Amino acid sequence: MEEIKLGIIGIGNMGSSHAKSILEGRVKNARLTAVCDIEPARLQWAETNLGAEVECFSDQEEFYRRADIEAVFIATPHYDHPPLAIKAFEKDLHVLIEKPAGVYTKAVREMNEAAQKTDKVFGIMYNQRTRAIYQKLKDLVDSDELGEIKRINWIIDWYRSQSYYDNGGWRATWEGEGGGVLLNQDPHQLDLWQWIFGMPKKIRAFAENGKYHHIEVEDDVTAYLEYENGATGVFVTSTGIAPETNRLEITGNKGKIIVENDEIIFRRLRTPEREFNAEFRGGFGRPECWECEVPAPGEDPEHVGILNNWIDAIINGTELIAPGEEGIKGLTISNAMHLSSWTDDWVELPIDEVLFKRKLDEKIERSTFVKESTEVKTMNVEGTF
Repeated sequence: MEEIKLGIIGIGNMGSSHAKSILEGRVKNARLTAVCDIEPARLQWAETNLGAEVECFSDQEEFYRRADIEAVFIATPHYDHPPLAIKAFEKDLHVLIEKPAGVYTKAVREMNEAAQKTDKVFGIMYNQRTRAIYQKLKDLVDSDELGEIKRINWIIDWYRSQSYYDNGGWRATWEGEGGGVLLNQDPHQLDLWQWIFGMPKKIRAFAENGKYHHIEVEDDVTAYLEYENGATGVFVTSTGIAPETNRLEITGNKGKIIVENDEIIFRRLRTPEREFNAEFRGGFGRPECWECEVPAPGEDPEHVGILNNWIDAIINGTELIAPGEEGIKGLTISNAMHLSSWTDDWVELPIDEVLFKRKLDEKIERSTFVKESTEVKTMNVEGTF
């Protein structure tokens, strides 16, 4: 069986975890041959833990020039994903990037254009797509079990202490990370949102910066989304709420689905609501409702699942679970939420990419936060989510 020689750029929390998965044989037909990071401590870790057969580089140019690789996994801070991916495509390499696709859609669009000029396999680490519960949810929506969608509500909290933010020099700054909870914790949920429900037509958001922490980026967001068919959505997220909530409700013409505590509950209407509304003549009344627990059998391979799928796509042409080009969709929603908050107005999709970048640059220019490192376009430790 063919074996793909793989390199990893960025061996912080996520990159090192993926490296260990490959060395442990959890990624079939992949052999780790090289890693790259600018942090001496991370390279020392690699030399100690990854074995002599894995070559270590401290410079990306040298890595791309000399490493014996056919594919590269980019696990660096957010700003680096598009330029490093573009360089990889220029070197005729297959590419997998960590989430998010980038910080602003203009750069990600350029990355997608570079990918489309090659025949290389381009994926993104949207590992939540491999979870049985979300695959079942997408199946329920796609198969019209709910009927036409009316309303989507998702409350998702990720509690983080101040010490979490103080731990990384690039974290929670406009220059280092490009955003807060929307860019670090929520890319998976925003991807799942568009993957299952599609893209909205306009967004109105309220993002509060440093509401619960001494940071300059958002740690509390409430957003309202509208769709072409009149459906609405509310997305609420924070890193300052404890205990945390993760509850997704989807209301359609045929009932309501609630996803919480790793369970899917379907409150199914025996008669669709619009039909009942048109035909019922008894004054007060409501459609008969059956509460059903929906099984979602299967494993949750998550990160290793995406890695195996990517390698299988390279070797056998298997369809990607998370194509890299789709990374721009969730980022578009996040950029729209930021831009709406910054302009105190509605934002229609597609967003004004030039305006977004100008507003982001203004945030960076006005930053008063002093962090351990102010460099943006360098390889460093990829944060956990």
